[in-house]
Amino acid sequence: MPQPKMELDHRSPWELLVATILSAQCTDQRVNKVTPFLFQRYRQPADMAAADLLHVEQLIRSTGFYKNKAKHLVACGRAVTERFGEQVPHTMEELITLPGVGRKTANVMLGNAFGQPSIVVDTHVKRVAKRLGLTRTDNPERVEQDLQQLMPESQWTAFSQRLLLHGRYVCLARKPQCRTCAIYQQCPWKQKGPQ
Repeated sequence: MPQPKMELDHRSPWELLVATILSAQCTDQRVNKVTPFLFQRYRQPADMAAADLLHVEQLIRSTGFYKNKAKHLVACGRAVTERFGEQVPHTMEELITLPGVGRKTANVMLGNAFGQPSIVVDTHVKRVAKRLGLTRTDNPERVEQDLQQLMPESQWTAFSQRLLLHGRYVCLARKPQCRTCAIYQQCPWKQKGPQ
């Protein structure tokens, strides 16, 4: 994957933030079906801050956990509007103060919206990193630190996106596609299947 691509559709940092919050326990494809309607109605953080919670719930219902996600989105719109002048903050410290935003979402924003080197650790990255022997831990922050030590900072964002996409489409949790794996020969995982 010479050019690993972010799969959440977005046109601005605000849209990426909303889409990333919605992507928790949900596929990017599903999020991409929901966000056009959501962004048509709630284009800016201030629009979301003033949103009717039940209407947001209706629009995002198919993403799962929609009640919590809707609360986070409205509260996040309020926080970005009131505390950051409608500009999505661009530091880890500020991003993680937003409702619904943890370290993973903050790293998505830093790397994909603001061009800052970051390593996103989701379930796919964690699984692939462990199978490849790049980390031994399940702790996302520790995985992030382990991966940071392996690459120059300038490659962090693309590297973690490659791991994510490899885990999403090839190195699956239950039935890894070892037969089609481009890095099969380099993979030390003892439970890998035949090629």
